[in-house]
Amino acid sequence: MSTRTARAVDVDVPGGRLRVGVWDAESGAPTILAVHGVTSSHLAWELLAAALPGVRIVAPDLRGRGRSNRLTGPAGMAVHADDLALVCRALEVVPDLVVAHSMGAFVSVVFADRHPELARRLLLVDGGLPLAAPEGLSPDELVAAILGPTAERLSKRFATVDAYLSFWRGHPAFADDWSSELEHYLAYDLEPESDGSYRPATSYATTLEDTVDMNTRSTVADALGALTTPSTLVTVPRGLQDETPGLYPPAHLAAQLRAYPSVAHVAWPEFNHYTVVLSRAGADRLAALVEEQLGASVPRLPAA
Repeated sequence: MSTRTARAVDVDVPGGRLRVGVWDAESGAPTILAVHGVTSSHLAWELLAAALPGVRIVAPDLRGRGRSNRLTGPAGMAVHADDLALVCRALEVVPDLVVAHSMGAFVSVVFADRHPELARRLLLVDGGLPLAAPEGLSPDELVAAILGPTAERLSKRFATVDAYLSFWRGHPAFADDWSSELEHYLAYDLEPESDGSYRPATSYATTLEDTVDMNTRSTVADALGALTTPSTLVTVPRGLQDETPGLYPPAHLAAQLRAYPSVAHVAWPEFNHYTVVLSRAGADRLAALVEEQLGASVPRLPAA
């Protein structure tokens, strides 16, 4: 893998400024719009950027996350989709491919529906088709049922950055996939408090709003029903806690693929919901699929 550093760009959107990470590439390089998950940030794509040195990657911190967490106003899939369009127009890019993980995949389906001129192709990673969400739950119960400890940590405070890293070291999803890039990603997730402690940057209120929107409203289903953008879904068998089944139990996944037959599907049994993006092996596998999706437009590095 090569070493690449993202430059920070702030883009005006309703309610404030959206932070965007841009991994630059040579003039004429293909461009990826990369969209992270529900409590994540643009640094979820650092390993992918390292694996794709010939590709420009534009990756926002979605509103309510990372350095975009102080934006005011509503969230939801349509709002995030419109933010992505503003990012593309501000940076004067039309992505060759949208690569999206988890909640970002749902956002990207809506983005393709609302801004088809900016969405040539979608690569959806463990998200984008409806989840098997329990019915009849309150919004807080729905977040807890789907995200579990991932959401619980948003109310916690940590004495030091090392304490936060130690919290994650005990997470079953990363038992075999710890890296310096993961530490960089996790440390970015923190914001200092006035008492010297740290809290996760992600807004719980925005997480709640987004989770309700993508699981109980028609926003995503309506966009999927109208989807004409070529799309590929990658699923993995293990979930946020490295548990089985993951977000898409086999019977539920089969039903969704029948409902949306235009979405191509590949299954990667080696990964869980996090490591498919946040491990070196996952990023390498994803990079290979990105190159396949982009085809001849990817500049190849000379052989060593």
